[in-house]
Amino acid sequence: MDAVVSGYKAVSLLVWLNADRLFTLGTVILGLLAGAFLGSAILQP
Repeated sequence: MDAVVSGYKAVSLLVWLNADRLFTLGTVILGLLAGAFLGSAILQP
């Protein structure tokens, strides 16, 4: 059980340290998906 708690704390720390990078990556992916959706919606007759 201690190993699980220790592993969870380590993953939680890594996510907290890289939260800005994850947010940036998510924003870029969301923007690309939105652009692809709008582009395909505009080009449809």
